[in-house]
Amino acid sequence: MKESIAAKLEALCDRFDELSALLSDKRTLNETDSFKLLSKEYAELNPVVTLYQTYTKVLDEVKGLNSMLQDPDHGIRELAQEELRINNKSLRRLENDLQQSLLSKDPNDDKNVFLEIRAGAGGDEAAIFSGDLFRMYSKYSERQGWKVEIVSSHMGDHGGFKEVIARISGRDVYSKLKFESGAHRVQRVPETESQGRVHTSACTVAILAEPDQRDVIAISKSDLRIDTFRASGSGGQHVNKTDSAIRLTHIPTGFVVECQDERSQHKNRAKAMAVLQARLSSAQNDALVREEDEKRRILVGSGDRSERIRTYNFPQGRLTDHRINLTLYKLPEIVEGDLDEIVQELTNDFQASQLSKIAE
Repeated sequence: MKESIAAKLEALCDRFDELSALLSDKRTLNETDSFKLLSKEYAELNPVVTLYQTYTKVLDEVKGLNSMLQDPDHGIRELAQEELRINNKSLRRLENDLQQSLLSKDPNDDKNVFLEIRAGAGGDEAAIFSGDLFRMYSKYSERQGWKVEIVSSHMGDHGGFKEVIARISGRDVYSKLKFESGAHRVQRVPETESQGRVHTSACTVAILAEPDQRDVIAISKSDLRIDTFRASGSGGQHVNKTDSAIRLTHIPTGFVVECQDERSQHKNRAKAMAVLQARLSSAQNDALVREEDEKRRILVGSGDRSERIRTYNFPQGRLTDHRINLTLYKLPEIVEGDLDEIVQELTNDFQASQLSKIAE
């Protein structure tokens, strides 16, 4: 373990002892607000300190066993070697667990998300690729046991989507999809290409954490323009007879959200407001992150969603994630929703970056 990380853990142990003393003090017990704050900090540190105490105990045992390797008795040396093998394995596991415990948890990790996919450069082929990406994320969600609900969609002229927004709900959705924001590029021969030439198209993907009640941003009525219109597309005769579709425009930011998938104007408005809240919350969080650290730069380069993060090369069956120089030759499986390896590699890389900051 690096000295800097060990020093941080020692400091946490000292703070834990300090908290223990404070919580035993009668004056603290009489101050309700202070007692609650200290108790919360104590509870958060308790598992980390307990883990570190176990680690130092095993470390001491390893030191003792190393000295036993010098014993003249062959039997004792063999016993020490076997115990060392077991303890060194435990030591590596404990060290990894300790490092993980030091990583700050993203408060959005447990939240549901709004997935937004928009066709970019490439015309009809970009819209078709948007549809492919939506299907890929839907398949992945199905594997995870998540629920996918389309909020708004604009179909492409020859298939796919010019834009699609969906709500994905379930366990740890944001934690697994948060690295998907950015520009996704596809290289393949379109069905309409008679010469067999490879075309390059692009789509942008945005993953927005769904705000909970504590995160809801107050929106003034004067800042909101609400337009109603008749829904188009499927839905039977009802959608063509009533102005059930909703378009919300947030004037200060220029954000526009449409929803027409529900027959009820009230339901469409509620869905549109939820997406708008997510966009505003994401914009606010991005601003804070830029001020506090470079986490978003690590995740998606500059944070600009027009920046290419991944290439899907169909002729070569290759996927390349440019942020972490990951190349996988299993594109058919990936577009069918097998994203586990990509998600894990991106998570590992981000955690390594966090740990390197702690080590500094």
